[in-house]
Amino acid sequence: MVEDLRDLETEIEILDEAGAPENELAAVAEKIAKKETLIFLSGKYDRENAILTIHSGAGGLDAQDWGAMLLRMYSRYCQRQGFKVSILDESFGDGVADGRVGYKEVSVYIKGLMAYGYLKKEAGVHRLVRLSPFNAKHLRQTSFALVELFPEFPESDLKDLALRSEDVRIDFYRASGPGGQYVNKRESAVRVTHIPTGVFATCQTERLQGKNKDRAMAILKMKLYHLLQETRESELSAIKGERVSASWGNQIRNYVMDPYRLVKDTRTGVQTSQIEETLDGDLEKFIEAEIKLN
Repeated sequence: MVEDLRDLETEIEILDEAGAPENELAAVAEKIAKKETLIFLSGKYDRENAILTIHSGAGGLDAQDWGAMLLRMYSRYCQRQGFKVSILDESFGDGVADGRVGYKEVSVYIKGLMAYGYLKKEAGVHRLVRLSPFNAKHLRQTSFALVELFPEFPESDLKDLALRSEDVRIDFYRASGPGGQYVNKRESAVRVTHIPTGVFATCQTERLQGKNKDRAMAILKMKLYHLLQETRESELSAIKGERVSASWGNQIRNYVMDPYRLVKDTRTGVQTSQIEETLDGDLEKFIEAEIKLN
């Protein structure tokens, strides 16, 4: 990987000295940027698939619509990367307006090489400021959504994580669609809860109850393993004197549509006025900067 990067750097120097056209230089520069990004993706789980969950904050239809906008943004980004996205579970909002369907919460499974590595630093609070399409007076509204991510942990890492049957509660319910329409009249959706911690996982996308149960149990084990890792990291951070807050006030990125147009990452400083393109999945510049941020 490092040798490939050096070869590309040498190539661009030769092209520059030879007075090559700007488009050729730009193409090689883009290859260099991608190689540099891959060098930073060396974490233990960076190569794994990912599970992404979006939680809409307070704010009614605006916040629920923001959750749907973020789902579309990440789905389009994944499409650009060649990743496959499938919905694991979705909890729809209280209503539908202007043809929009909002989410209180939605979880998706993202399959693709390096899916977790590329997306892991998108976890955090995302803030939207715009003129509300749901307000009769068309007033400015601020909405928040929390994005959570964890990798699809290999079975080898989960084999020692035993779940006692008495610690797990399994509930069955009807999978529902927007507007309260049932997508399946049978109680095929499954929610499994780890009673000692309150951690739960749901799945409703399979038609068979058994498949939803198996998928939900697998996700529950991943969540518990992720929680165990986070607890260890928090304890280590406390020893080091570091303090990390995941409160709603600490957004990682602002998306402002009024009174001006700007998307700005609060960690890297990367920004753009092309907000429509960003919400359409053009996240490469943000994600590349996040990955290279120490």
